[in-house]
Amino acid sequence: MADEQQPGQQFGLQRIYIRDVSFEAPEGPTPFAQQWQPKMNLDLNAKNNEIDAEHFEVVLTLTLTAKHEEATAYIVEVQQAGVFMCKGIEDQQLHQVLGSLCPSILFPYARETIDSMVVKGGFPAVMLAPINFDAFYQQALERAKQQQAEQMDQTAPEPPATH
Repeated sequence: MADEQQPGQQFGLQRIYIRDVSFEAPEGPTPFAQQWQPKMNLDLNAKNNEIDAEHFEVVLTLTLTAKHEEATAYIVEVQQAGVFMCKGIEDQQLHQVLGSLCPSILFPYARETIDSMVVKGGFPAVMLAPINFDAFYQQALERAKQQQAEQMDQTAPEPPATH
């Protein structure tokens, strides 16, 4: 990002904080009595809110569900947030900064929080693999383009019937 900055552009992290966090072990102690071979599912979402013309809140939500056989051993969700200053960054570059760079800054904090909560819940540590947020951002752009194209196809007028 530093190589891409134009004169007059500034980017800075103002604050990182946990917006929301929860841990649930719906089966209680039952999973502890069994051999631990969970199926893990990670859901990921990022959104941003404009605070003012130069400041944005980015919220990275990670939800990790561990199932043992068919029962849910635990669910942990973290909304890791940050306030970022983006001065002189506009349009597509701003969207990419907010959709890729900012979540990649927040991810290590969310990953550590998830690991800590899982261990405090009595389960083995979880080390989530790094995520390529650039690829994640590009996939989201492609999905948005596909949805837009599908909507255009659905709203296009029917051709007149020929007899």
